[in-house]
Amino acid sequence: MGTAFAIALVFLGCCSNVVSLELLVRDFPGCGNIVTFAQFLFIALEGFVFESNFGRKKPAIPIGNYVIMVTMFFTVSVINNYALNFNIAMPLHMIFRSGSLIANMILGIIILKKRYSASKYLSIALVSAGIFICTIMSAKQVVSPHQTVAHLRFLLGIAMLTFALLMSARMGIFQEMLYKQYGKHPKEALFYNHCLPLPGFLLLCTDIYNHSVLFSQSTPVKVPVVDVMVPIMWIYLLINVVTQYVCIRGVFILTTECTSLTVTLVVTLRKFLSLIFSIIYFQNPFTAWHWVGTAVVFVGTLLYTEVWSSVRAALRQPDAKEKKGE
Repeated sequence: MGTAFAIALVFLGCCSNVVSLELLVRDFPGCGNIVTFAQFLFIALEGFVFESNFGRKKPAIPIGNYVIMVTMFFTVSVINNYALNFNIAMPLHMIFRSGSLIANMILGIIILKKRYSASKYLSIALVSAGIFICTIMSAKQVVSPHQTVAHLRFLLGIAMLTFALLMSARMGIFQEMLYKQYGKHPKEALFYNHCLPLPGFLLLCTDIYNHSVLFSQSTPVKVPVVDVMVPIMWIYLLINVVTQYVCIRGVFILTTECTSLTVTLVVTLRKFLSLIFSIIYFQNPFTAWHWVGTAVVFVGTLLYTEVWSSVRAALRQPDAKEKKGE
């Protein structure tokens, strides 16, 4: 029941969150900092009341470990959002982040000394090829009077996404090691991962304030229940914050219920649905080569998670039972 509930939260929350984020960045591409700050503040306040009992509850995992995890989590969140300022379209943003399997495998080999089967290496090659195709096609679509500068900004955005991808994988390995040592505490981890980084937003306060002013100047709309006029961008931000909470809550629960491989598969499939919706609803530019690259990414993902082997095994079970009955 816990696994099914967590998966439902991930798909409902994360897919809705992508829609609200795109509504925000279409008008204000540089609003990533205020969005991240609002998300962190909301989740931290909720956790302070309901998880830490207004600071009276002692954490099960030592604070020092959370500081390390939070540093990585904060860095990943800020860089992923800030990359949207560098000519990175939302579909490419989602596809690129689907390369988490590659990062997990690379760091698993380096840090945990893991070894993988030939099918795993093939799947990683497919995912890498798919991301490369989409990246090249998106680079060709960058149009600007200053073409060289635009491409340099695009490459910087790709570098930022790559760094965030590797940092996210490292955080996942670190979190897995903590859970093995201290037990699984998803609500506690969710709270401290969002509470401890809040002082870091002081470095971004000027940008956050500037965008809050811009949001307040957006088109006002009437809120039905309270009958009050509110700038539309603040409504989008509220929706984004709530859906982000639902999304991240589902992911944290899922990490305690399933293996990291299953979590990665669920998150990747969620990204695929978000990608399709983003392309259709927002009419984002997406060529035939983008579709080829996307297909290759997700075929590689499914190959990595050995879904085909599981399906074949499930189909063979009835045959085996019939033979036993004979």
